[in-house]
This record gives sequence, C-alpha cells and structure tokens, in this order.
Amino acid sequence: MKKSILFLLTLILASCGASSVKNTENKPLFEILTQQNDGGANIRFFEILTEPNEIKMLQNDAKLKNKTSVNDIHNSNFIVLNMGEKETAGYKIGIDNAVETDKNIIITVKETTPKSGAVESQVLSNPYCIVKVNSKKPIIIK
Repeated sequence: MKKSILFLLTLILASCGASSVKNTENKPLFEILTQQNDGGANIRFFEILTEPNEIKMLQNDAKLKNKTSVNDIHNSNFIVLNMGEKETAGYKIGIDNAVETDKNIIITVKETTPKSGAVESQVLSNPYCIVKVNSKKPIIIK
C-alpha cells in the first residue's frame, strides 16, 4: 500500500515537472522579407543591420511593416543585398545557403543572371533582397 501511494505521488510530481517545459518556436534560420527585381541601389553592396535604429528604419518601410516585429530588435539581424544597376531585366539576388556555427552565421549569396540567349526587356533594373536572420550572432557573407 505504501509503495503504491509513493508511486502515485512520484508520478504526480513528475507530471507537474513536465508541464513546465519551455514552449520554443522552431523558426527558420533566415526569412526572405522581400525580393524585388527593381528598386534597389545603383551599386552592388551587402549590408548587415544589427543596431536598433537601423532595424527600426526597416520596420517603418511600407513593404516590410507587417513582416517585422518589435522583438526583432533584440532577437534578429537583417541583411540588405543589392545587386547594383543592370541593363536588362532577368537578374535576381537572394540567399543560396545559411549555416549556423557556434560563433556566427555564414550566409552564401546567390545571384541569378538571365539565361544565355534569353530575350529580356532592355530596361535598367536594380535587384535587391532583404533578409531577416533569426539570430543575433555575427554574420559572415560569402
């Protein structure tokens, strides 16, 4: 009788302890917030935004307003990828791969060019991409 009461008491205590396990969200390492064929800068550059004032600037952008949250300032970094001015349509920039190590995040950029022989509009374009990295670790861009 004492053993069964002790067993039930142990079972109840163990089940109470299990309910206190943290509920963690499994977010992807990165999210593409916007990827546009035009509207970026005239020069090719990559910029990592880590400071609160830089991130607030993104939060005020009409295209990104509903894709960022107040907590992103503390939990995320952002990357702006600009491909520069191109003489035709058909160019695109984005992320090929992202790897998290103990110390940092390694981002591999992917630039897509028009297929050889493809007929593209002869218009100036400025492809760009804005990426949210769900980590505050330092970022290395390849």
